[in-house]
Amino acid sequence: MGVRNYLIEGVSGAGKTAVCDELLRRGSQAIHGDRTLAYRGDPETGEPVDDSAPEHHIWDIALVRALVADRTVPVTFFCGGSRNHAKFIDLFDAVFILDVDRDTMLQRIDERVRVDPTDWGGRPEEREICIRMHETKEQVPPGQLIDATPPLTEVVDEILRRVRVRRGG
Repeated sequence: MGVRNYLIEGVSGAGKTAVCDELLRRGSQAIHGDRTLAYRGDPETGEPVDDSAPEHHIWDIALVRALVADRTVPVTFFCGGSRNHAKFIDLFDAVFILDVDRDTMLQRIDERVRVDPTDWGGRPEEREICIRMHETKEQVPPGQLIDATPPLTEVVDEILRRVRVRRGG
């Protein structure tokens, strides 16, 4: 996919999907990892599982590796969360962590659940998991923090600025 590849991660409600949509709108190569790479599986073995526990939200490692190996475009952004990121994080030139305060996270989850009541975070037990993950940052990889509370265009501008700086241009 890209000569340089970047992972955009963060807790639920941080804005990963919105950032991916905006990158695509601007003409960047971006992959909705939660839509095209994710499945329910054991983060250690990759074996499929039949439950909705957040720790079983993983990405297809072979597919991630294949996409990273394809060098047909200069830059590709992989957007989304994965509990097995440790198995492929070394493939990325940088990792950007979208960071929001608790109130912003909950507001964004509420907004998406109003549109689709089955979306993650809509049930009370899911909401509690989102709050815990926000407080502990468990299952979020290390990376460069991006303040994702400003307007979406500013957040994407900052990511693109960091990518340009990183490549020396």
